[in-house]
Amino acid sequence: MNDLLNDVATRAGRYLDGLGERPVVPDRQALDALARLGGPLPRAGRPAAEVVRRLDEWAGPATVASAGPRYFGFVTGGALPAALAANWLAAAWDQNAFSTVSSPLAAAIEEIALAWVIEALGLPSNTGGSFVTGATMANFAGLAAARHAVLEQAGWQVEEDGLFGSPPITVVVGNEAHTSLLKALSLLGLGRKRVLRVPADEEGRMRPEAFPSLEGPAIVCLQAGNVNTGAFDPAEELIGLAHGFGAWVHVDGAFGLWAAAAPQRAHLTKGYDQADSWALDAHKWLNVPYDCGCALVRAPRHLQAAMSVKAAYLMQGTERDTFDFMPECSRRMRGLEVWAALMHLGRDGLADLIERTCRLAERFAEGLAAAGFAVLNDPVLNQVLVSFGDRETTQRVIEAVQSNGTCWCGGTEWHGKSAMRISVSSWATREEDVDRSLEAIRRAACEVGR
Repeated sequence: MNDLLNDVATRAGRYLDGLGERPVVPDRQALDALARLGGPLPRAGRPAAEVVRRLDEWAGPATVASAGPRYFGFVTGGALPAALAANWLAAAWDQNAFSTVSSPLAAAIEEIALAWVIEALGLPSNTGGSFVTGATMANFAGLAAARHAVLEQAGWQVEEDGLFGSPPITVVVGNEAHTSLLKALSLLGLGRKRVLRVPADEEGRMRPEAFPSLEGPAIVCLQAGNVNTGAFDPAEELIGLAHGFGAWVHVDGAFGLWAAAAPQRAHLTKGYDQADSWALDAHKWLNVPYDCGCALVRAPRHLQAAMSVKAAYLMQGTERDTFDFMPECSRRMRGLEVWAALMHLGRDGLADLIERTCRLAERFAEGLAAAGFAVLNDPVLNQVLVSFGDRETTQRVIEAVQSNGTCWCGGTEWHGKSAMRISVSSWATREEDVDRSLEAIRRAACEVGR
């Protein structure tokens, strides 16, 4: 076992050392080699060392260098060294983080890490929650707590009686709500199409003057950090309106909510601490390995009511059991990586991570604007949208940049325009990475324009 793990560490270290210089996307030869992993299931097994060698040599070259310093697609963080090391330890320990009985360590580390996240974000001290796979399941869990709370207030026990015959729930979202929020609503039986959509402004922020009048059970969903622009719904105004109607306020803060941890960006999250539930990712801006998200609820009893399970064989003590607060039962020990990241960074390091990546996004915007390209958003956070002209030209530039391999930026549609979307989320990105990427983007745009 030691020889095998030392071999894996050597191979992984070699891979990580080369991340900064390898093409961000794999070439055709590397992708074609993936076929060697397939074929019929072998009748006889192979030695573990041979399995690792094949993975390293056949699969490794086909990876996307999303953990490197010049991957700007989606909102993808790298993996902080301390968090990656904790991930390896968690795999070696192989704890089932289901309950205090199955792993006292997992239960304790999760409770500590949750408290640190809540403190870093400035949320109410009585907030509770759980670590889940990502913001989609965090939205699901938070909205399940919301569904329980608003129907309980109406005299209906949804976990026991379902939605058949229940009082209808009005759900309000902004017109730029993220698709993961809508997916969570559909999974909960609340529907994607039956939501009330509130118009948004040019940055994607919900417009308070267009907020509807509400009656009966209602859930209002705000967005902290638009996935295209980084903009925040005006929480103070909207939460006041929603609570005035007795509605539950849920926040999809997948990456943007981390801005609360950076003093120079915290003003963007003003008022969000007054919400009732929050969803965020740790594998985005906190830079822990995939997959890890966090569901937080101001009154944890609602989350517990929505998520708890009961069975005769389950040994339950008087302490908090993690299975009562999340969709999953058996699961890996995600809280360890969050604990390691926050222990490594501290409050100051976390603030610097957020602020530094925001400044690098501004550097992208300034460089692109100086080159004569149209920046479509106000880069208040870590997101930049840029157009290179008409739809066809912009798409061709995006394809050229992606195929070049210096960096990777995605595409999107914004207010009827095709745009390149740049997200700066990795701890590993430096000014020289931005400058090198800017040069590659400018070069691609010039070649397309010829």
